[in-house]
Amino acid sequence: MFWNRPSSAVVFLTIGFAVATNAQTQKSFPSNDEIHLVVSQAERAIQQYKPLIDREEAELGARYTDAVAKDRQIVGGIETALTAFKSKPQAFNGPAGFLFFEWLDDAARNAVLCGSGAVSESAVQITVGNVAKAQALVTLGHLCSDVGTLIYTVSENAGALYQRYVEAEEQLATRATDIAQKCAEVLRKNSDPPRQ
Repeated sequence: MFWNRPSSAVVFLTIGFAVATNAQTQKSFPSNDEIHLVVSQAERAIQQYKPLIDREEAELGARYTDAVAKDRQIVGGIETALTAFKSKPQAFNGPAGFLFFEWLDDAARNAVLCGSGAVSESAVQITVGNVAKAQALVTLGHLCSDVGTLIYTVSENAGALYQRYVEAEEQLATRATDIAQKCAEVLRKNSDPPRQ
């Protein structure tokens, strides 16, 4: 009798530990609040980036026409996703979330390219003696680099959320497969004819 109580306590502790461990490894899908936060961050970053695209076009000229067109296309995609996520945040938990992450990553890279292009062009303007143009280009370069860093930070947040979605989806699929296999085993055992 004396040994039964401690062994029962050990069994309950073991079960409790197993349940707690399972709860800690349970993956959760991104919540509406988390998605809304990333949407707000992205909105602010894009609002800072859009005027710089116009300025890039004005100050860097025709050689950057294709780059500016690509920048506008990416910003358009981001804005479309932002509108969708505002009204239906759980749309992030799927292919749209991945596209959103990719567009943010592209926008961050393109903003940094705008910055480096502006600084390079400023060096050319210095050599020809156009100091005012060179200063304007250096300012554009710094602004583009700063907004590129901001967009990159937002894309990191979106990427972390999307990774959580993928992990939760994988865990859910694994659990569903396990349940289906157990059901199949039960059905197979119950459908086998009794031995005579």
